[in-house]
Amino acid sequence: MSASCEIIDKGDRLVVVNRNAARRNALSPELYAGMREALAQAAAEPRIAAVIVTGEGGFFCAGGDLNVLQKAGTMTEDQRRAEIEDLAALIRQIMACPRPVIAAVEGGAAGAGFSLAFACDLIVAEAGAKFTAAYVNAGLIPDGGLSASLMQALPPALAAELMLLGRPISAERLHQLGAVNELAQPGQAMAAADLLADRLASGPAEAQAAIKSLLSGARTELMERQLAAETPLMACAMGAAEAAEGMAAFLTKRAPDYPALRTGGKAGTEG
Repeated sequence: MSASCEIIDKGDRLVVVNRNAARRNALSPELYAGMREALAQAAAEPRIAAVIVTGEGGFFCAGGDLNVLQKAGTMTEDQRRAEIEDLAALIRQIMACPRPVIAAVEGGAAGAGFSLAFACDLIVAEAGAKFTAAYVNAGLIPDGGLSASLMQALPPALAAELMLLGRPISAERLHQLGAVNELAQPGQAMAAADLLADRLASGPAEAQAAIKSLLSGARTELMERQLAAETPLMACAMGAAEAAEGMAAFLTKRAPDYPALRTGGKAGTEG
């Protein structure tokens, strides 16, 4: 089944559903197009109080599709930059949208899915959900402004742990730290997000838009700096031997042999 993105218009809110369950809702051109359409509509129509983003099948978003990323080695650097800048443009549009954007996270969010969730204004996650900055495990570096989001939302030592070691962090811990707004019962993230949207819909639209502009403005300088810095780094990483090894290891279900690459050897042997 091919990826798709559904926009559900509930009158005072739009719900964007990433329908790519076969790939654990990995990023797709269809998701990008649907998100952009919904954000543009929300910006143009005052009746819309919020945009809710979620994924089908009990998982928010697994980030970049490794089957697609594995082809990055055959792309030019300009082509790789264009891929990265597509995600950066979406992050900017989320922040620029005058209506609050809510991430409703079930199951978990990994890689660019983590970036996408933390670019949103409000985050609801079900108990037991895991967030993983899994880039490093595949020999890649965070994009989608994740380094900016995590450095603003979390203690620096924890942000470093998540990005350098690729360790998952639970929704419960993120909620305790104030980085997740609502902790929902399993399977109830969308219901909790709808309650937040209800609250927003009962409030003053112009004041909310002004408040969001202030909040986004406070984030913009660091976010823009990181989005600009990560593009050449990620473009280089996508075409490097470490990424080839990391993605091949993941797809063949073996441990990556990064130590061999450190010493100039050849990775890719069974461990």
